[in-house]
Amino acid sequence: MKYIVTGGAGFIGSYIVKKLVARGDSVTVIDNLNTGKEENLESVRNKIVFLKDSVLNMSLLEKETRNVDGIFHQAALASVQDSFSKRDEYYDVNVKGTENILKLAKKNNFKVVYASSSSVYGNPEQIPIKESDAKNPINPYAETKLKKEELAIKYSEMGVKVIGLRYFNVFGKGQSKEYAGVLKLFLERIRDKLPPKVNGDGTQFRDFVYVEDVVNANILSMDSEISHGFFNVGTNSSITILDLAKIIIKSSGLHIEPVFGPALKGDVQGTIANIDLIKEKIGWKPTVVLEEWIDEIISTNKIDEI
Repeated sequence: MKYIVTGGAGFIGSYIVKKLVARGDSVTVIDNLNTGKEENLESVRNKIVFLKDSVLNMSLLEKETRNVDGIFHQAALASVQDSFSKRDEYYDVNVKGTENILKLAKKNNFKVVYASSSSVYGNPEQIPIKESDAKNPINPYAETKLKKEELAIKYSEMGVKVIGLRYFNVFGKGQSKEYAGVLKLFLERIRDKLPPKVNGDGTQFRDFVYVEDVVNANILSMDSEISHGFFNVGTNSSITILDLAKIIIKSSGLHIEPVFGPALKGDVQGTIANIDLIKEKIGWKPTVVLEEWIDEIISTNKIDEI
């Protein structure tokens, strides 16, 4: 099969690329390297086509999408904090870029699986969060994710096959600050023998999901007979940020306590995914437990790989 991965040099995108290559698919990566890194693709660089360009380049997209089976659309600007000062840029890349992909999916009849986000829910009315629950984004980044979903609905009604995956807090080796950033920051401070810095009071809770599990959700969604839908990609469990800091400290063996800083603007209080729908429709479930992964990373001195 022939696929395009936008944002394929990024954290999640590069894992998708490597999984597709491993199973024998033909892969083209489109990434402007705004946040992606070519070294993320070093192990498969001679097995893919890499195009340093943007999803806003419609003429390029028209050329490259003529004979593809599907697009894994991961390209996006993803920093909640930056989105407040770069609203127009976030709208252009996240919303207009997605509409470019969907327009061509309609024209050329290919399937799209794209990255949505749990941020569309804002501060949820109930926990765990179901896909049908209210959408109340509380920052510009989340607003662009909800706009993308509105586009997906619009184009699905025109016959486009499009699935949106609402990622919760994705973690794993090679992660950037935009994905489960607090985990990366905590581990880096522990590596430097410094106490983890907790923003706010630490009662915020998150559902952390492993990157390779997220990759499997993408590929199962693409391979499925499901033509349209939105699915939570999480674990149906959570941990508070303060408890996360304490677990990392305990695993490190250091005798230190977390320190506290101001709460982050646009930060939701808590998220836990209800994943019944994706289990039923797509046949996906998470496999990696956060606490076990942390123990392994610290015990094997692999923090620098995060």
